[in-house]
Amino acid sequence: MSNPSVGSANPSASLPALWGYILPALNHIARSPTNDFEKAPGIDISYRMGIHTATYDYFTTLRDGTPGTYPTATVAASGRERQMVRGADLYMHLDQFFADLVRELHLGAPEDDTTLIQYLVPCFKRYTVSAHSINRLLNYVNRHYVKRAVDEDKGWLTLGDMLDTVAKSIQDGGGVTREEILKKLKRKRMQEIKKWGYQDGGSPEQLALAELCAEAASPLDRVVTIEALALRRFRTEFVEPLLAAPKMRRRKRAGAPSVAKPKMGLPEGRLVRAVQKVLEVQGVDQVTRRGLASDLDEMLFAVGVHNTHSLRKKLKTLARDLPS
Repeated sequence: MSNPSVGSANPSASLPALWGYILPALNHIARSPTNDFEKAPGIDISYRMGIHTATYDYFTTLRDGTPGTYPTATVAASGRERQMVRGADLYMHLDQFFADLVRELHLGAPEDDTTLIQYLVPCFKRYTVSAHSINRLLNYVNRHYVKRAVDEDKGWLTLGDMLDTVAKSIQDGGGVTREEILKKLKRKRMQEIKKWGYQDGGSPEQLALAELCAEAASPLDRVVTIEALALRRFRTEFVEPLLAAPKMRRRKRAGAPSVAKPKMGLPEGRLVRAVQKVLEVQGVDQVTRRGLASDLDEMLFAVGVHNTHSLRKKLKTLARDLPS
């Protein structure tokens, strides 16, 4: 994709101008048809450099008194605070972009449970390649806004997650200095990352992957890297609706006596039903079943579904027991 002409307009002049300049690249990367799930559709180097420059200028150039540039409450704020505002507004646009994209993918899912997994696995592979490419394209957002937000205790793991630990230290008469709290937070962070497969002595790549999954598993109000932001939205807008069990409503006739009924199996989510239909039935090639089970488990892991989830346990069993 070539660099779009913007004439004399300055893409970094405002959020609408910057977003209008970036959005065609995001759509090209994420929505262009492709059969290559290993590489996202590319954009021209001059366009890529233009996005880097415009994003950098948007964050670093502060225009005091420019109408409409900042919310009224932040006009008199410090430069650091106004830069954070500028990071937050672009970050929210990116979050909404991924949410809208995933909802489109969800709407395109087949209604037949027997073909759902065959749609979901390649769909996710295409999506993750796009998310990784966009993360690299807009890495300055990670370096400027996300890192600073994490430093200000707005990341995937916050001091609020440690309230019980800190309170126990106070009760036990332990140290509650800033240094002690930071040490506890660091230990807590490592404990959480180990829940996503990291082990002591692991490589930096393994550490980064485990933390990416921990970020993807975080609530929507936590600030995470752009790639984790995309994975988190795939979980909340696609995977979780598929995992949710349908609600059952029972109507009781007025005056009817209460009668004990035998326990019945609870309804299962659509993704669980799809696994049962495709991966647990006879007639499907065992190598294919094993590959689908493994791919689906990796997808759930990547978007922040923990290995204690019943479906992940089932998929691991299938992948282990079926021949490769």
